[in-house]
Amino acid sequence: MSNLNNPILSQLNPQQQEAVTFGPGPLLILAGPGSGKTRTLTHRAAWLILKKDVKPENILLLTFTNKAAEEMRERLKKLLTTNHQSPIAKLPFAGTFHSFCARVLRKDGNFLKIPKNFTIYDEDDQKETIKKIINELDLSPKQYKPYSVLATISQAKNEMITALEYPQYARGTWQETVARIYLKYQQYLKEYQALDFDDLLLETVRLFQKEKNILSQYQEQYHWVLIDEYQDTNHTQYLLTKLLVKKRQNLNVVGDAAQAIYSWRGADYHNLLNLQDDFPQLKIINLERNYRSTQTILKAANNVIRKNTSHPILNLWTSQKSGEKISLYEAQNEEDEAQFIVETIKNYLLSSPKISLKNFAVLYRTNAQSRIIEEIFLRSGLPYLLIGGVRFYERKEIKDCLAYLRIMANPQDKISLERIKKLGKKRLKKFQTLLKNTQDLNDLSTLEILDKILETTEYLQVYDENDPQNLARIENVKELRSVAAEFPDLNQFLENVALIQQEYLPQSSKNLTKDNNVITLMTAHAAKGTEFPVVFIIGLEEGLFPHNKALVEKNIEEERRLFYVAMTRAKEKLYLSYTKHLFYFGENSQSQASQFLGDIPVHLLDVIKSF
Repeated sequence: MSNLNNPILSQLNPQQQEAVTFGPGPLLILAGPGSGKTRTLTHRAAWLILKKDVKPENILLLTFTNKAAEEMRERLKKLLTTNHQSPIAKLPFAGTFHSFCARVLRKDGNFLKIPKNFTIYDEDDQKETIKKIINELDLSPKQYKPYSVLATISQAKNEMITALEYPQYARGTWQETVARIYLKYQQYLKEYQALDFDDLLLETVRLFQKEKNILSQYQEQYHWVLIDEYQDTNHTQYLLTKLLVKKRQNLNVVGDAAQAIYSWRGADYHNLLNLQDDFPQLKIINLERNYRSTQTILKAANNVIRKNTSHPILNLWTSQKSGEKISLYEAQNEEDEAQFIVETIKNYLLSSPKISLKNFAVLYRTNAQSRIIEEIFLRSGLPYLLIGGVRFYERKEIKDCLAYLRIMANPQDKISLERIKKLGKKRLKKFQTLLKNTQDLNDLSTLEILDKILETTEYLQVYDENDPQNLARIENVKELRSVAAEFPDLNQFLENVALIQQEYLPQSSKNLTKDNNVITLMTAHAAKGTEFPVVFIIGLEEGLFPHNKALVEKNIEEERRLFYVAMTRAKEKLYLSYTKHLFYFGENSQSQASQFLGDIPVHLLDVIKSF
């Protein structure tokens, strides 16, 4: 039967067909954005079941999110139902690394004295446990912030370093103290019969390393291991993979080092590059045909990512038309930039009744950048959905700062006072001293008042700049300074915020979903795995995208990969923008266009200058 007549292969291109029909042995599918990687992986599983008589229970499909796992299951179920004469009674296990490990430990964790009914602790549970330990050890929560301690412990677990082993690796007072916290943390988890997410991976690897009979059982069960997004694996997941496939070597992974953007989570794209050393017989198949974007967008993206030298680069192409040029807007400031987006979207809606708001997405490097976009959209009556984040004025750190400011304006505000009390007695005492000594608010601007509050209460010291989530909170507070600078009078500032918060209410409904006809706002990190006909990437200034932290730490290649991922979300039209004058974190400055813009050939750009 020719591939054209085979229902599993007929809709695939030659490279996808080669990957799907590959025989036994290790296979690496290097798949660029929009190249049909999930389709290839699920068709591979269907091929093994329907054409090679592999039992579904002998296939293990692993990925990183529940959403991706669910998509795999649905696609596979449809393939097996459509292309088989009788219903397939069982589907292969398709899930996340963590769900697979939880299943293993519930069944066989007793060999490590792990109870079957263990609780899985989420981030909040972990944080509360660490806070308790810091208090018990009489440590300074300023010096040993729970986020930082947890990040260090997580890093150790990802490297398979247990609490008992960690002291020998600890260097300096801080790490030696973390070693004490780590040991007590694990003792509490054991007492509470709980595991955190890192434990799920670490303990499963330990189980397989220690109990060879148990490992052998899983090797006998899973003859084929198929893994998506392999560039996002950490060291523990890498070890787990090697253990599972050691006997038969039937490892099929899909990945692309050029889309590796999660190093801050412990992901290491070198796991992808090391496959050739681990499996000398490895077959590599490139999926470079893109089914999403126009050739113009792909050419621009290719030119950007080509500057990276530490990993393989795929040359994306498409059979689609060249498409429109990429529009590059040079804005006067952030408000001008946001207004340009509003006017552009409104022009689209006027020109074609078929275009809906859900065709548009606005991407940015940091969460703090959503503030001005949200405000301009609300003012213009454009509904939006914020993905992977909380609306600016609903973020905890913003509400904390607003509570301080409301008390400054109205000391009788009991609700705000209750919020401040929850931030700690010492901080409350310092604030009350400030409140008592600030006689006349009329002599101070809103920005001056906010800065005095931040300085006196040492509010920002709660957050650790080395933790990505904490850094985002710090940036949000600093962005609030930009709003404060716009409204020197404190009462006018608070009135403006209240009116904006009121505008939020209609969209705060739990019924609002991605299916609603709204514009999508999200960070470039959150955008991975999505696609939209029209994409705006804003804030393309040096220090913002690429982020200043990456410039300082000389991690420019990951920033370039992030920009590449953002660009390849666009299907038909891509808009890029930067501002000449940056009013960021409450300070005015001349800005410099992102170096990434210089990587895009001029003939692919349509430059629009503001007036």
